[in-house]
Amino acid sequence: MKLYSILILRKVQDKAEILASQFDLSSFGYFQRSSVQEFMNFSAATIAERTPAGQRQSVESENNVAHVYGHPQGVIGVIISDKEYPSRVAFSLLNKILDEFLVRFPREKWNPPLSYPELNDYLSKYQDPKQADTIMRVQNELDETTAILHKTIESVLQRGEKLDSLVDRSETLSSQSKMFYKTAKKTNSCCVVM
Repeated sequence: MKLYSILILRKVQDKAEILASQFDLSSFGYFQRSSVQEFMNFSAATIAERTPAGQRQSVESENNVAHVYGHPQGVIGVIISDKEYPSRVAFSLLNKILDEFLVRFPREKWNPPLSYPELNDYLSKYQDPKQADTIMRVQNELDETTAILHKTIESVLQRGEKLDSLVDRSETLSSQSKMFYKTAKKTNSCCVVM
C-alpha cells in the first residue's frame, strides 16, 4: 500500500489549476520521477475537471488509483495511490485535508502555488493506513486476536486427543493390573506362610 501524491486543485473556467501538491516518488527510478510527476499532475487536472462539486470517485489506471473529492466550496482534492490502498482511508484523508485547507486559505488567497507543508506530513503519516486510520487499526487487532484464538483452539484439540489416548492406555493398564492381581492371588493361595 503506497500513497504517491496529494494534490489540491480549483476550477477556473472549467480548467483545473493546481493550488498545492506533494509527491512521494521514491519508489520510481530517479530519471523517471519528473515524467511520473508530470503524468500525475496531468491526470489529476483531467479528473478534477470532470468531477462535479460534492462528488467522490475513484479512477483506476493500470496499477494506480486516483481518489477524487470535489468539495462543495470549490476545491478538489486528489490522492493518487496504488490499487491496494483502501479507498475509505483515502477519502477520509481528503475530507480532512480539504477542510483544513479551506480554514487556512480563504478563497481570496488561492493564488498558486500555495505553500502547504502539512501535505508532506499527511503523505508520510498515511503511508501506513493501519496506523493512521482507527478502524483499520482495530480491524488489524481483531485479525491478530482471531489468529491467536485459532491457534489456542487447535492446541486444545490436540491436547484433547492426547488425553483420549491416555484414558485408553489407563483403561488397558487397569485391566492388566487386575489380571496381575488375580494371577498373583492364585499363585500365592497354594502356599500359606505361618
